[in-house]
Amino acid sequence: MLKVLKFRYFLIALLFIGCGEKTEKKQTKTPTEVENAVKKDDISTDDKVILFYGNSLTAAYGLDVKEGFPNRIQQRIDSLGLDYKVINSGLSGETTSGGLNRLDWVLNQPVDIFVLELGANDGLRGIPISETMNNLQEMIDMVKDKNPDTKIILAGMQIPPNMGADYASQFKAMYPALAQSNNTYLIPFLLEGVAGIPELNLEDGIHPTAEGQRIVTNNVWEILKTIVLPVRGTEVTEKDLVEELN
Repeated sequence: MLKVLKFRYFLIALLFIGCGEKTEKKQTKTPTEVENAVKKDDISTDDKVILFYGNSLTAAYGLDVKEGFPNRIQQRIDSLGLDYKVINSGLSGETTSGGLNRLDWVLNQPVDIFVLELGANDGLRGIPISETMNNLQEMIDMVKDKNPDTKIILAGMQIPPNMGADYASQFKAMYPALAQSNNTYLIPFLLEGVAGIPELNLEDGIHPTAEGQRIVTNNVWEILKTIVLPVRGTEVTEKDLVEELN
């Protein structure tokens, strides 16, 4: 049984890497086109900007982008009458190195809340933890240097132990360590309640289905709402919101 599980983890890792690098029919945009998907002219001067910066999970790989968690967050924002505009800057196959290279261009637009969802592809390739951690730290520093008032949310990730239990443990611990040292918000595990559940993932066993993306949306919202919601309530209750959007 143990051998079967190890083989399954190895196969999942290979599928994740391969799928992240393939060209998805529903998502054939180049990096430039991804960044231009929402132009400054589309954002009201009164809107604050929430930018989701990540890989295929943010890009809603295998689904219509409208089914991904960034767009579902926008729906919640709109339902609450909040003045925030969501920008989806997810790119399938993205590593922390690639994310670092394109970040300067992305930060040419004003960003009020920056959600950093990168690192999973590094982990599945066995990139040294120190390198991944340094890249994430540099991105956090760049965001802070551009605008010290930008709120940063770090999306925690986990990987299967195919690279070794110690590596997987260090990878998991990297996110809370970065969040604590930089005083940023943390989503403990972006895929909580989705990872490892076949019916909530596509055939590759890694990328969430539309239903899985709904759960991811809730994981993100648990942290994001502490920033965007007024301190004292709103006319729309959480229960009403969930019933309306689900």
